[in-house]
Amino acid sequence: MMFPQSRHSASSQQLKFTTSDSCDRIKDEFQFLQAQYHSLKLECDKLASEKSEMQRHYIMYYEMSYGLNIEMHKQAEIVKRLNGICAQVLPYLSQEHQQQVLAAIERAKQVTPPEMNSIIRQQLQAHQLSQLQGLALPMTPLPLGLSQPSVTTSSGLFSLSSLLASQAQLAKEEKASRDGADSHREEDGDKSD
Repeated sequence: MMFPQSRHSASSQQLKFTTSDSCDRIKDEFQFLQAQYHSLKLECDKLASEKSEMQRHYIMYYEMSYGLNIEMHKQAEIVKRLNGICAQVLPYLSQEHQQQVLAAIERAKQVTPPEMNSIIRQQLQAHQLSQLQGLALPMTPLPLGLSQPSVTTSSGLFSLSSLLASQAQLAKEEKASRDGADSHREEDGDKSD
């Protein structure tokens, strides 16, 4: 009879050992899974922060692209209007001035990429210089109607249009003085009759 009891006690000890061993294994696996979960959670948080950063950059680049697109359309409209002004004013100029203006307009139309790069570089340098001056010197308010001078790609066109406007003004003054002289001659001719 003792034999079956010893067998029973040995199997219960083996069962206890296996249960305790199983619990230890489960505990180890749980800790391993918990560590893995923690590392995955950290990685997920990192990816989420990177995603929000990428979205922020995307929005910033989208806004910049949209602003540049608007600016490009604005500049194209300015060029179109200035072309119209040039075409209207050109016939009033003398033949010599017309040739000069037409040559200047053709030169303005033939801007090469290296020239654009140098213009952009000059603008950036002027912008940086103005920022440095703004930091070093207190800004004095400008009189009403005046704005800070700035270098733009359209400044050449604006100077051309101001040249054309001044030339047109001179042409009008010359025409008015000739008309005035002609009318004086006619009046003098009427008096002598």
